[in-house]
Amino acid sequence: MLDQLRDEWNLLSQEDADESEAYARQKRYFGRFDHLLDQADHGPIWLSEPTVAEAVREALHYYDDRAYRLICYCVMPNHVHLVITLPDDAQPLARTLQSIKSYTAAKANLLLHRTGQFWQRESYDHLVRGAAEMERVISYVLENPVKAGLVDDWQIWPHTYWKEE
Repeated sequence: MLDQLRDEWNLLSQEDADESEAYARQKRYFGRFDHLLDQADHGPIWLSEPTVAEAVREALHYYDDRAYRLICYCVMPNHVHLVITLPDDAQPLARTLQSIKSYTAAKANLLLHRTGQFWQRESYDHLVRGAAEMERVISYVLENPVKAGLVDDWQIWPHTYWKEE
């Protein structure tokens, strides 16, 4: 199903559209993709292991004020949502994500007594355009375990973080 969604995305991305249409299409695609991940009825759910989730959380905090400013995150059983701001002199986001994924994959594989690929190669990133959208994105991230039926209140989920300011 994920391969089918990627194929659809690639076809849609080739179409000429104005920026607002492209943005709406991107949001729909992400919503469908995220819904599939939230079902977690097949495939690896290594992040549901508390020690693995904690290793990811520690890595996300390690990079706070080094590569980005951490706003919030949610570690789900099979994926992670992360909201950050980048300083003007930040290295490319892809490089930072590669560092996080590399470190956490090695650590998780050690904890799980396994080898091989841990993370999917792709990441979905999105530029937030304004305060109202930032509020919606933060709410979406924090409410993810509730939407997935894992808890009734996001504050109960042990793998969420929000730096309220």
